[in-house]
Amino acid sequence: MQKCELGMVGLGVMGRNLLLNMADHGFSVAGYDQDPGKAEALLGESEKRNIQSAETIESFIGLLRPPRAVMMLVPAGLAVDTVIETLQPHLETGDVIVDGGNSHFRDTERRARDLMANGIQYLGVGISGGEEGARRGPSVMPGGPKDAYERVRVIFESVAAKVKEEPCVAYLGPGAAGHFVKMVHNGIEYGLMQLIAESYDLMKRGLGLTNDELHDVYHGWNQGELAGYLVEITSEIFKVPDERTGRRLIDQIRAVARQKGTGMWTSESAMELQVPTPTIDTAVAMRDLSAFESERGLANGIYSRAIRSLEVERTGFLEELKDALYVAMIITYAQGLSLLRVAGERYGYPFELEEIARIWRGGCIIRAGLLEDIREAFRARRDLPNLLLDSHLSETVMKHQEGLRRIIGRAAKIGVPVPGLMVSLGFLDAYRSSWSPANLIQAQRDYFGSHTYERIDANGTFHTQWEKG
Repeated sequence: MQKCELGMVGLGVMGRNLLLNMADHGFSVAGYDQDPGKAEALLGESEKRNIQSAETIESFIGLLRPPRAVMMLVPAGLAVDTVIETLQPHLETGDVIVDGGNSHFRDTERRARDLMANGIQYLGVGISGGEEGARRGPSVMPGGPKDAYERVRVIFESVAAKVKEEPCVAYLGPGAAGHFVKMVHNGIEYGLMQLIAESYDLMKRGLGLTNDELHDVYHGWNQGELAGYLVEITSEIFKVPDERTGRRLIDQIRAVARQKGTGMWTSESAMELQVPTPTIDTAVAMRDLSAFESERGLANGIYSRAIRSLEVERTGFLEELKDALYVAMIITYAQGLSLLRVAGERYGYPFELEEIARIWRGGCIIRAGLLEDIREAFRARRDLPNLLLDSHLSETVMKHQEGLRRIIGRAAKIGVPVPGLMVSLGFLDAYRSSWSPANLIQAQRDYFGSHTYERIDANGTFHTQWEKG
């Protein structure tokens, strides 16, 4: 029997579909899951593809050609460590374990060190695209030992999404480089989803648009500069009926959006590295706030203020809202990519931001036409410290920013919350300001804690006995 090129542990939606994708591209693969039903489901879909499965870890490992490549697609955390412990006694020096889940990058660094001590190589690989991406072509973000990546490179290049015949995969660096990039990808995703949700709120409660009208607006936006996967699926969501009630499904969904951790991890890493990512941070906070459902109900009774209708000319307002959303999206990408630049320097990840933008253009959740401009910005200047300093994109932001300002003003007037849009504008205004009121903060810190301050007219640090005048 032919030995398999790769084995997959975890045959849930992502693992099963990615394995089928590999088999579609001519690779012999094997699957294992603790749930026998999932292995049976895989074989039921395999048809004439070169797919095998095993009932035990021992027989599963025996299906793989050396050096063995074993990929895991299981929930982050304890499940990953448990699978590694199960696999390790059956592996040999030179074998490769691939973690394709959303593991925290520090966990990936730890696991890689521990396994390397036993001669086993470890790759942390971010995979974005959901069920459809796994089956038809995801964006793949691998990191770890370069020679270990070579063991699976052809497989990943074959199954990845293609844009202009380029596979949306690139080796990103040693250690947990791949999982760090996937984490930031998900943080940007949080920000973009929050911004789109705020535009929905303004159109639904502010303009009173129907679901059909909302579909038409987002569909139209997806034909222009806002074109991207998230805008595309947003337009489709408003058309889907609810089988129970016959109404639109969107109106039957509870307004509580919890998080699984990657957005929060992005914010934590940004704060640790002292990189401002306020749009992402706000998106995380608003998901948390959505879960305070009963408190929000109580607050609504105390602070009762009906949402007013927008008294605007609809076409002009929608054009301004489109501009506002586009500017805020650029700012969100800029914050995430700035975090990647600083993290690369701090952690020794040789990130090429042009290459990261390239592999995000297809397959992944945050794919958008805007990424072509982002890629070009970093191609023109590899050392660009922030996307907002690019000549082309800065012109775009300048052109659209007035729409963002007007939209925020109108939202505040009628009482529709748009914290993501607000903080994006606040970030832009703070970033473009050559003067900052932080001198007062430094004076306050020195006053109450003798923390010292720096002067504009002399080098060194200084302290003042403020109480003495």
